[in-house]
Amino acid sequence: MRKLWVVWLLVVACVAGGGTALAADDSSTVLVFGAASLTNVLDDLSKAFTEQTKVPVKSSLAASSVLAKQIEAGAPADVFFSADLEWMDYLQQRKLLKPDSRHDVVGNRLVLIAPADSTVAVKLTKGVDLKAVLGPQGKLATGDPDSVPVGKYAKAALEKLAAWDKVSSQIVRAENVRAALAFVARGEAPLGIVYRTDALAEKKVKIVAEFPTDTHPPITYPIALTTHAGAGAQQFVDFVRSKTAAEVFHKYGFVPLQ
Repeated sequence: MRKLWVVWLLVVACVAGGGTALAADDSSTVLVFGAASLTNVLDDLSKAFTEQTKVPVKSSLAASSVLAKQIEAGAPADVFFSADLEWMDYLQQRKLLKPDSRHDVVGNRLVLIAPADSTVAVKLTKGVDLKAVLGPQGKLATGDPDSVPVGKYAKAALEKLAAWDKVSSQIVRAENVRAALAFVARGEAPLGIVYRTDALAEKKVKIVAEFPTDTHPPITYPIALTTHAGAGAQQFVDFVRSKTAAEVFHKYGFVPLQ
């Protein structure tokens, strides 16, 4: 069954063209389903963990919503590392997580970005008119507000600032935060809303403004073991919550919560 999911995940990756879909080759490998915004930091953490324990780690990276649905459908993930609490709640309510294995690990910030050569200036205050900045044809790239965590945070923030109604028709509903980031990096969208950590990882964009923390729910990344989790998975979760991992998270701009 696990090998069938290997093939399925790779096919999905090729068709979707986004995220990294890798699966474990054997039961000794820890298979982590992680939010797309964790791409860089999870790569470093996995390498450090394997060097320390000799336990290999593979990752499937996509929107938390997509990953949660895959786990619900039977994907053999050992660990789920989500970009919001709701999709972790979704799996917990369906009893697809090991009891008492869930922990909040890091936080993030929501930012407005533009291409690196942009001269746009925006203050994110009540009544901000992003439509005037975008123009009639300009697009605002973020995750799909109906399912992707960054899109949900973005919609909440824009609604709080009384700006959503004016720009909702110009939203590019990307499949995950890295896809939204790419739209702006390529110059296909003059503005985007992503996490601060993603903006810091892409030289072709710049942060125009940071959303006040009181405009959206706290951006929290929880981690948990699935009911499928193998022996090495608990070791990996413990490592992610360690002081060593906290230093790696700091390096990429995340804020450890412990």
